Amino acid sequence: MQMQPILFYCYDAYCGWCYGFSPVIRKLAEEYPQIQIEVLSGGMILSEKPVPIAATADYIRKAYPTVEEYTGIRFGEDYLWHINHPDLSDWYPDSEKPAIALCVFKEYYPDKQVAFAADLQYALHYEGRDLTDDEAYRHLLEKYSIQPEAFYTKLASEEYKEKAYYEFQLCKQLKVTGYPCVLLQNSETRFTLLAKGYTDFETLTARLRAALQEQASS
Repeated sequence: MQMQPILFYCYDAYCGWCYGFSPVIRKLAEEYPQIQIEVLSGGMILSEKPVPIAATADYIRKAYPTVEEYTGIRFGEDYLWHINHPDLSDWYPDSEKPAIALCVFKEYYPDKQVAFAADLQYALHYEGRDLTDDEAYRHLLEKYSIQPEAFYTKLASEEYKEKAYYEFQLCKQLKVTGYPCVLLQNSETRFTLLAKGYTDFETLTARLRAALQEQASS
């Protein structure tokens, strides 16, 4: 008996290229509702001693126009303020909290995880919300009708932190070395790489159709 295909979308909330890719993966989720998509956080920025945005601001300042040009996405002024004024910014980027938030959210709405991941990226890269701050998530709780007290209890719990770190390890086991990355699981042990880095919608869907056809005929 053939297993149902599962798409694994490996991303990080702080990844600018993933932000550019979010309209692509959202469109894919809409056009292929029969395919389960599991979003995994990669843990791109993890440090026992957090580092200020000043450490990466120069790189981001040079890279973000390329992301805009390739993907058509736009970075917001409130986000770019921190990139252009790193000496005044109080940001210490860390992938842990948004990864925990995604794990909590997936329990509420497993079928909307692509949308929520995109919302997290928009909150950071366009609205300029600090994802290490609990308050950065409050507007999304209203959007998805999630009870704040229950959400914040889970956000602070060891249980959901462990779930997030499990996802980081899973991305390593899948040999993901950069984001975004999309893999189709064909069987218990077989995965087909559909996207490594930004990939446009037409290319991604062509690869998906070919992989599904190959799976159906095997």
